[in-house]
Amino acid sequence: MARKPKVEDAGMSSVRAVDRSIAILQSFTPEQPMMSVIELQKRVGLSRPTLYRLLHTLATRGLIEAEGDPQRFRLAHGVMSLAHVWLKGLDVVNVARPILEDLRERSGETAALFRLQDDRGICILEYESRHVLAISRGIGHSLTLSQGATGRAMLAFMPSDRQADFFRRMPKSVPRAALEEELRAARRKGYTISRGEIFVGAVAVSAPYFDHRGGVVGSVGIYGPSARVNEEKVAEFAKLVVEAGRKISHLLGFQDDAGAAPT
Repeated sequence: MARKPKVEDAGMSSVRAVDRSIAILQSFTPEQPMMSVIELQKRVGLSRPTLYRLLHTLATRGLIEAEGDPQRFRLAHGVMSLAHVWLKGLDVVNVARPILEDLRERSGETAALFRLQDDRGICILEYESRHVLAISRGIGHSLTLSQGATGRAMLAFMPSDRQADFFRRMPKSVPRAALEEELRAARRKGYTISRGEIFVGAVAVSAPYFDHRGGVVGSVGIYGPSARVNEEKVAEFAKLVVEAGRKISHLLGFQDDAGAAPT
């Protein structure tokens, strides 16, 4: 197996020009997407000639562009191209695997990852509890979004128009008023709970995760038997799944600066 090269292996240190160029790129934020040379200089602490040379180099590579008079700089299309390549290479299962393993170890119960597909949630990763008595769905198991904590965690955070479309197609046997109230509560709390819906005697707690655009793309959940999962455990698991959902979202490129789920 190829060994990841270490800095000390090659006797190398960071290249100053590269380090400074990266600092320039990282200076731009959603709150300040455009900056003058003076503003950039305050951020990176470089002399004016050095800053101009680096900006020129970044511009020739399509990573920075300038407009206006006086000039203001912003990130250019080349940054989006790099981001697109990175996003294409993401595999949510590989991204979430260590988080799910940790979730199983910390909770002691089964941890699972679901992906949103049309009007259903599909289990794409599961780490079963080590207890003899364990609840397991199995990879490939699917359910409608109105069922169980994992389904409703996705439904609760859908855009309102898509949610309304789901309601129109939902079987009339599903109590819509009660479901809508539960979804509103889920959006306030950030997680969902179900008891005995999929398996008799099972308790599940779930939270959503989001892609780089802030759209819900799945849910992460913990489930176990009610004999072990009391109300104290439910509160503990709620914190764990919300934390796991945020970690997965972050690794998928979602920037949650406010610390809350997108609306």
